[in-house]
Amino acid sequence: MSKKKSDKKEHVPVVTDTSLAFLEKYINNASPTGFEWKGQELWLDYIKPYVDDHYVDNYGTAVAIINPKAEYKVVIEAHADEISWFVNYITSDGLIYVIRNGGSDHQIAPSKRVNIHTDKGIVKAVFGWPAIHTRMGGEKEEAPSLKNIFLDCGATTKEEVEKMGIHVGCVITYEDEFMVLNDRYYVGRALDNRVGGFMIAEVARLLKENKKKLPFGLYIVNAVQEEIGLRGAEMIAHRIKPNVAIVTDVTHDTQTPMISKITQGDLACGRGPVVSYAPAVQNNLNKLLMDTADKAGIPFQRQASSRSTGTDTDAFAYSNDGVPSALISLCLRYMHTTVEMVHKEDCDNVIRLIYEALLNIKSGQDFRYIK
Repeated sequence: MSKKKSDKKEHVPVVTDTSLAFLEKYINNASPTGFEWKGQELWLDYIKPYVDDHYVDNYGTAVAIINPKAEYKVVIEAHADEISWFVNYITSDGLIYVIRNGGSDHQIAPSKRVNIHTDKGIVKAVFGWPAIHTRMGGEKEEAPSLKNIFLDCGATTKEEVEKMGIHVGCVITYEDEFMVLNDRYYVGRALDNRVGGFMIAEVARLLKENKKKLPFGLYIVNAVQEEIGLRGAEMIAHRIKPNVAIVTDVTHDTQTPMISKITQGDLACGRGPVVSYAPAVQNNLNKLLMDTADKAGIPFQRQASSRSTGTDTDAFAYSNDGVPSALISLCLRYMHTTVEMVHKEDCDNVIRLIYEALLNIKSGQDFRYIK
């Protein structure tokens, strides 16, 4: 017999008003790949009251630690960087052409407002695009591409652009900001994956507020440079040398148009965290996550990844002679756009799952298949 709607376990919110205020500030701040430090400062300021120690490595990965003297080390990790653009070429009449910094989508660029980050401060600009009237009739309409998208900062000469402080290599971010949609979804740019950094910070908050004592060292890692090849995680994994790693990142909600469930799987915002199957995911650790979810009444979904997860899970798993690693993903709509969207209850449940899983990990726990 199917359950009635009233039989569904009532959702208990985790994110507080104070937490949400931090998330909004954190998302609205720009942290492009290679230039993450302002966001990392915000993150550290938020998490410091809940941890015993912290440090930042040479490239900006921030690590907050509970029980820093413990020999057995568990990592929970997310990445801090957002996709962006670089100034690549300035024309004689003051227009600016760009290249990607990470997987920026050229098709969403036309008519977007941007911030160009310079030593003199932020310079406002827009991605220009010819009017529909001028594109109609005659030749086949040209689609946006890296060859034809350009920025207009209101200048008329290259010299004027340069006087603003703009030069080749300046990084560019969209100015779109955070909002809550229909009291159900968090929406904004760079939810991939600063929402992950937010969630692992919330785990630290829950541990502190609930006065939980862990039998191991917990390393809460907000890594840089994931968007260009998991580079920050590679570096920090070798420094920490963890015994276990639980990574959180976003994955695709496949319920919206133009996405194939046959190739992308059947995943949806609001159905809970996503547990992944992949060669890099250690199955005994994965089982611990799923058993934890079942016992705690946390709904979850399953996803399979061919060859690699494409997340920092891979970097941790294949470091230091092999680290038992697992991935807890958060369903997200419209990835790599300025309107990325995640469900509020999914955020709560990812936080809860990581928190409860940590309480089920023992110091010195051996996850090997054959002992």
